[in-house]
Amino acid sequence: MSETPKIRVRNLKKAFGRKVVLDGLDVDVGVSESLVVIGGSGTGKSVLIKCILGILKPDEGSIQIDGEEVVGMPARERERVNRKFGMLFQGGALFDSLPVWENVGFGLIAAKHATRPKAKEIAIAKLAQVGLGPEVADLFPSELSGGMQKRVALARAIAADPEIIFFDEPTTGLDPIMADVINDLIVKITGEVGATGLSITHDMASARKIADRIAMLYQGRIIWAGPTGEIDRSGNPYVEQFIHGRAEGPIKMAVQV
Repeated sequence: MSETPKIRVRNLKKAFGRKVVLDGLDVDVGVSESLVVIGGSGTGKSVLIKCILGILKPDEGSIQIDGEEVVGMPARERERVNRKFGMLFQGGALFDSLPVWENVGFGLIAAKHATRPKAKEIAIAKLAQVGLGPEVADLFPSELSGGMQKRVALARAIAADPEIIFFDEPTTGLDPIMADVINDLIVKITGEVGATGLSITHDMASARKIADRIAMLYQGRIIWAGPTGEIDRSGNPYVEQFIHGRAEGPIKMAVQV
């Protein structure tokens, strides 16, 4: 990429005790690009995102956001960088005790970026972007279907107009039709706000729909990366096995009998 990547990760290492999760991982995400990292459960996809977000501290390596090194950055500076981020959590992670509009505007209120009335106004506008009417704003998450909850979580992720949005297994728990609706919304909204997207998933239908590029994580490293349209001719036996969901192949799953 000729311009500075929005996210640049080099030689990222992270272990928990003797279990090595990330083992020298390199990956770039370009400006306004949608990159999807695929890989099986437990391969370190969530650990990668948590390291970029600053939730976890890497054991080694470099993470740059807009060319700025964030590993070891002082907390106040890190907060400034983190304001560029939006996050769609796996399962939505909505606050059950708060109405929908407060869930969407939570970050704005907490950071004192908006008064409560202004936050509600912004929340209603963001809900409209994800196809939900103003009548939803005063409902509680328990009153919503799974698909509607995911839309609310997506509205929260874009509430502060982030430059980078992280999507953690965005279609988990949804039926295939609703999953496709959410995928379409992700494509539409990241396009509208011009955001860079970094998603992690093992759902290949989702990956194909929302990615400009796909990267596969296996044994702590990116073993293949390329444009979405090239994944079916990757020539990589690990990628081939994963995208076709085959039991037979070089990836050996730990199965207890």
